[in-house]
Amino acid sequence: MTHIRTSLEGGVLRITLDRPDKKNALTNEMYAALARELDRAEADPAIRVVLLDAEGDAFTAGNDLGDFAAVAAGKLAREDMNSSKFLSALARAQKPYVAAVQGLAVGIGTTMLMHFDLVYIAEDAKLTTPFVNLALVPEAASSWLLPARIGHARAFAMFALGEAVDGKTAAAIGLANEALPKDQVRARALASAQMLATRPLGALKATKRLMRDPQAIQARMTQEAEIFGARLKTAEAAEALRAFAERRAPDFSKIEN
Repeated sequence: MTHIRTSLEGGVLRITLDRPDKKNALTNEMYAALARELDRAEADPAIRVVLLDAEGDAFTAGNDLGDFAAVAAGKLAREDMNSSKFLSALARAQKPYVAAVQGLAVGIGTTMLMHFDLVYIAEDAKLTTPFVNLALVPEAASSWLLPARIGHARAFAMFALGEAVDGKTAAAIGLANEALPKDQVRARALASAQMLATRPLGALKATKRLMRDPQAIQARMTQEAEIFGARLKTAEAAEALRAFAERRAPDFSKIEN
């Protein structure tokens, strides 16, 4: 199963993460499905807006750590991870993207939001980017886009300390357009997506092009991916993944760099 559900109505392609029992943690197959749907959205003239939401009490818990463990163990080649296809699709995006976020948004669950044009979030949502906790580095060009959005100090605290940002704070500092009670988030995002679908698409795409630099974004993604892949094979990452599996705090004190 891909755990990705889609529907198209009134020009809005609705993509729903549907793995609620695993808090919508993203598998390699889910990334491939997401990339296909985003490519479809850009190619199909019937699609004017993309809306991403999720079932259950979490937006996404981020990457399924089983895939990370497989790369670290040499069972899965880094180049075979489909996350890069999804990220490249985000970098190339030309049509308007809207996100509805509730509950946990971990790692990619937060960094992908840098590529959405409108973000509606539950007041009690929790955004985290604990890459350093896993001995890794940021992705999705977030090492550039997040500091540009909220400043170096806040972004570094999210990356290096794993500090969480709740929905109300996310709206206040510019990570989201609006924070709402969680039972209103998906309806509000859908209403905005439907409104965008009535706007002149050429003007929307031209405006988005003026506000983004896809080439620079892709270049930063490539740089991050190279370092990320190398980090997955380090002793620090091995200790972080072992500690997670064993439900204990990692100990990096005896690992040489």
